[in-house]
Amino acid sequence: MSGLFQRLAPRSGPAVPFTIDGVPAEARAGDLLIGAILLHRRALRRFEFGPGERAGYCLMGACQDCWVTLADGRRLRACTTLVEPGMAVVTGGVGE
Repeated sequence: MSGLFQRLAPRSGPAVPFTIDGVPAEARAGDLLIGAILLHRRALRRFEFGPGERAGYCLMGACQDCWVTLADGRRLRACTTLVEPGMAVVTGGVGE
């Protein structure tokens, strides 16, 4: 993995498969979506008001910077949502 985050210690628990822009990815049971995405990517999403990328800010659900979209159209906070098997995150290719 070559994302913004690195796992400092191995995490036990079953693997949780999900996708980021259709690309298979893997997290561990109990991982938050923000951490799972940033293990694989350097950014979480595009900034809606300019050309930049966003990676979350407060990591506790207060700043509103971690909203992501799923393939089914739902929007959720990546920093307070656990990864679920088969989750399909859509970023439009940001942070690859």
